[in-house]
Amino acid sequence: MSTTRTIDLNSDLGESFGAYRIGEDDGLFELISSANVACGFHGGDPRVIERTVTQARSAGVAIGAHPGFLDLVGFGRREMNTTPDEVRTDTLYQLGALDAFCRVAGVRLQHLKAHGALYNVAVRDRAVADAIVAAVRAYDPSLIMLAQPGTTLLAAAEAAGLPIAREGFADRAYNADGSLVSRRLPGAMVTDPDLAAARTVRLVTDGLLETIDGNDLAMRVDSICVHSDTPGSLEIMRAIRHELERSGVMIRALISPEAA
Repeated sequence: MSTTRTIDLNSDLGESFGAYRIGEDDGLFELISSANVACGFHGGDPRVIERTVTQARSAGVAIGAHPGFLDLVGFGRREMNTTPDEVRTDTLYQLGALDAFCRVAGVRLQHLKAHGALYNVAVRDRAVADAIVAAVRAYDPSLIMLAQPGTTLLAAAEAAGLPIAREGFADRAYNADGSLVSRRLPGAMVTDPDLAAARTVRLVTDGLLETIDGNDLAMRVDSICVHSDTPGSLEIMRAIRHELERSGVMIRALISPEAA
């Protein structure tokens, strides 16, 4: 008997703050199954967090925490000189901030996915990875750690007994070693909807992804991300969802948003 393939579609949402609007949140809620919600450090503010949680609940989209470095000016994409204990306590602080709005809305957190530079450091630096994991484990050890496969962050989460999910990026190019091509380099972003969709379907169904040097990378993923601030993110995600469903792939959150 064949098994229906399933995949989670996620996007980083709630990154607007004050008078500044970032991302295509309103349209993406109709297409994704999980939302990584900014917690106020790299983006988001109390009003935006509440609105994003409410929209996610209404759309039946699962919610995850998206903590980052305290860096609004750099949108959390600059590496900060922080200690592991600062990373741990900052992660815990951001988890609590988002969860307050989730509790009031009657929904629960599904996962945690680090943002930007914090993510990039944690996937290679065990001390930083352990700090994030320690915060999650102390707060709620049922939270799923979402990160790139084969990374230090997922290894740290597994060692601590946390559930994990492997993430792939539809709008980013990959190096041969499975790392993301730096945003500073040409070709780092995949913004053509048809190309992004074709790459994603191949990754989900065959476990293969073409790297920037033209070779195939074998990779297993549980969730696919399109960044909400990527130019054309809405069209990209719409094309991805259409092609996945046309290929018989079911879109589903990592766990049910209603699960207690």
